[in-house]
Amino acid sequence: MVPEDSCDKSMKRALIAMSGGVDSSVAAMLMKDRGFHCIGCTMKLYHNEDVGLERGRTCCSLDDVEDARSVARRLQMPYYVFNFSHDFREQVMDRFAAAYEAGMTPNPCIDCNRCMKFEKLYHRAEILGCDSVVTGHYARIEREGKNHQLKKALDETKDQSYVLYFMNQEQLAHTVFPLGSLRKTQVRALAEENRFLNAHKADSQDICFVPDGDYASFLEGYRGKTYAPGAFLNENGDVLGQHHGIIHYTVGQRRGLGVSFGEPMYVKRIDAAENTVTLCKDRDLYGRTVWAERFHWISGKKPNGTLRCKARIRYRQPEQEALVSPVDDNSVRIVFEQPQRAITSGQAAVLYDGDTVLGGGTIVCSE
Repeated sequence: MVPEDSCDKSMKRALIAMSGGVDSSVAAMLMKDRGFHCIGCTMKLYHNEDVGLERGRTCCSLDDVEDARSVARRLQMPYYVFNFSHDFREQVMDRFAAAYEAGMTPNPCIDCNRCMKFEKLYHRAEILGCDSVVTGHYARIEREGKNHQLKKALDETKDQSYVLYFMNQEQLAHTVFPLGSLRKTQVRALAEENRFLNAHKADSQDICFVPDGDYASFLEGYRGKTYAPGAFLNENGDVLGQHHGIIHYTVGQRRGLGVSFGEPMYVKRIDAAENTVTLCKDRDLYGRTVWAERFHWISGKKPNGTLRCKARIRYRQPEQEALVSPVDDNSVRIVFEQPQRAITSGQAAVLYDGDTVLGGGTIVCSE
């Protein structure tokens, strides 16, 4: 197998997605060092005032644009800012809000990567005559014959393969992840050696358009409405108290319920249609079976029968042994060897064979 990020030298023109952070800056530098003609770009995804934020160092802020522009200038690269704010609102922010209102807990980074970086940006790359799109993701692409595999980064503490499970063969063939074989410490060292002004810039931790982590306040401001209180229930359907609106809760939550029960209680289920939140004790949070829809197999082919592999149902969770059975072309049933805690609708279920990503989809229910 040939690592894809070793790069066919006939692919001389690359579009670099630059966020203003250290990772994408070093990715650009590495591609320049490999002899590629590089074009840098930053995607303007939203305006801070549109999401109730002051101007500051959030993703897509003016500071980030200037940081990216500074690195591009230092590397003598052309640089553009692409305004994708309308598409980002429609494809990412609206979906995020709708999922929360439906009682799910979404991962908008997946939609952003799928719809923005690996769809909208690909179209711009074609217009600019680029053969590949380059990002600062910590993941690897390897080619085996005519097929491409998505693999975990060598630095598993930074691995981002979970949020890239949707990539297809065409995208993998024209994507480069230069950081997949590096550790974060090496990336910062390279930035220091090249005197990038963002060498010590902090990594973003929260959802870019909700940097304070207050999803409920964001949703109220974004949708321009408040969310009605409803009943806390136990698993027998008995009323335990009143919640403040379903957008304030997610499966597995204990703190911030706003009601004291005399013993630890956790969110087990959110029913948007009935506007109820069901609570349980910790021991009742566990389940073994997950159904996932909008399922994507990276190879382009679903297995003929039951597949034994490992699965991950949230970003930083270690993979767990499981049996996976395709239900149809777009959905799967995953049965874990050991019960899993707080399986959450809206999150992604991603399958792995060793360090290879097999595919993934959105969790819709569990038991």
